[in-house]
Formats: sequence, structure tokens, C-alpha cells
Amino acid sequence: MNHSIALTFIGMLMTAAVGLITGWAIGDLTRRYRHGVEQLDALRRQFSQPNSAALFQQRQLREIRGILRDLHKMLRAVSKGLEQRPS
Repeated sequence: MNHSIALTFIGMLMTAAVGLITGWAIGDLTRRYRHGVEQLDALRRQFSQPNSAALFQQRQLREIRGILRDLHKMLRAVSKGLEQRPS
């Protein structure tokens, strides 16, 4: 009977130890995950600001390029008209 009590006690200690180790490992993984999510959110907030400025600059460059293209078409039409005029 004493052996069964001792084995039960050892089994309970081993179960408690495995539970504590598992809890520690899961807690550590959870802490790392939360820390990673916080860092990712910080990076997203940090990169969202310059990205919007870059998009604004790209839009402005597109508008300027369109204006220059239209101006070039007009100048080319005028220069062709001047070439065809008899002197």
C-alpha cells in the first residue's frame, strides 16, 4: 500500500511539473507573439505616413507629366504649321 501512495505522489509531482513547464512555454510563446504584434503595429503606423506622402508625390508627378505631354502636342502642332507656311 505504501508503494502505491508513493507512486501516486510521484505521479502527481510529475504531472504538476509537466503542467508548469507547459504553462511556462505557452506563456512565453504568448508573450513573444504579443510583443511581435505590437512591433508590427508600430511599424505599420511608422510606414503609413511616408507612404501617403509618396502616393501624393506620385499623383503630382502624373499630373505634371500629363500637362507636359499636352503642351508638347500643342507645340508640335504649331511648329508643323510654321514649317508648312511658305516664306
